[in-house]
Amino acid sequence: MRVQTLPRAQILQEFNLQCQALAANSYRGFKQEFEELSEVGKDLPTRAGDSEVNREKNRYPFILPYDHCRVRLSVQNSYPHTDYINANFVPGGGSERDFICTQGPLPNTIADFWRMVWEQNVRIVVMVTALKHKDIVFCDKYWPLDPGTVYHGLIQVTTVTRKQGPDYFITTINLRHRDCPTDRIITHYYYPSWPDRGVPKSPSTLCVFTEHVRQHLETIPRLGPAVVHCSAGIGRTGTFVTLLWLQQLCARGIRPDIKAAVQDLRLHRMWMVQTLEQYVFVHQCLLHWLSGGTSAWSSQIQRASLNANNDIQDRPKSSSARRARSGRSHRHQPRQKPAADPPQNTMQQILNPGNLLRRLLPSSSLLNPATHFN
Repeated sequence: MRVQTLPRAQILQEFNLQCQALAANSYRGFKQEFEELSEVGKDLPTRAGDSEVNREKNRYPFILPYDHCRVRLSVQNSYPHTDYINANFVPGGGSERDFICTQGPLPNTIADFWRMVWEQNVRIVVMVTALKHKDIVFCDKYWPLDPGTVYHGLIQVTTVTRKQGPDYFITTINLRHRDCPTDRIITHYYYPSWPDRGVPKSPSTLCVFTEHVRQHLETIPRLGPAVVHCSAGIGRTGTFVTLLWLQQLCARGIRPDIKAAVQDLRLHRMWMVQTLEQYVFVHQCLLHWLSGGTSAWSSQIQRASLNANNDIQDRPKSSSARRARSGRSHRHQPRQKPAADPPQNTMQQILNPGNLLRRLLPSSSLLNPATHFN
């Protein structure tokens, strides 16, 4: 079955009208969609992350990986718990494991982080948080900022080059495993200007950054998933992955469905795209990217009215912060059932954009190359 693909202009026109409709009446449509996503995945088990032996490996005690798609490390010295890291495989255009979304490494998990990168054959790492702000540490430094070498467990990490973009850094890292004669080259994308409690000031630099990563992913063999992380690995991480995923979709002439993408991501890692502000910002960025920065809606959107709806942030605060400091687990919070999907017949399920996002992209023969664009 040949899948209909659309020219960029038509995708832009339809998406622009969709965004305007969602933004009408004080963003009523956005609020409704985001609320409908609030329960997705809430009943999925997180037993490994909640176990006593692994709790010290979680940056935030109530943000844990789902068991069904958690990344499992190799077991060390026959100790079963050594397979744990706070990370999940998530879809992103080609398979169920296109990305690994994870928390910012802690001092006691840096070696596990690099072991994960090595074992999963990762070649791209994307970091969308600053290391710290004032006295708050969002992520511990796990690579040399300047050319040099550090050792984490069995992995030797060497920064070779570091280039600076408008709001980001691109670092070439050489990895060497003690038991392997062949080195590997990792590209580390670092976007530190994304604020912890909000979104970037404008979509332009994030779109440039995301497009840079997208084009890199298009040119390299799919050796392993790309790693994406912020501090908790859910808010900014989910926003970035959603944007990149939808860019990949649109670049192949397929209509984007942001709600379906976020729903799929939340079935793989909790609270992906954490706030209403981030959810709206994905739309703004995609519209900015599709229009080449000329969309009136994208440039005029006002996000201040959304701040009151940001009940959950990228890091703990208020009662959540107290739970984090006291070491209490999220298991004490009530768990909610995921929202039920509306009934669909078989053909609707096949053509549902939530399925197209992930399952059609690898089959390039199904697509009409005349409608592709970069």
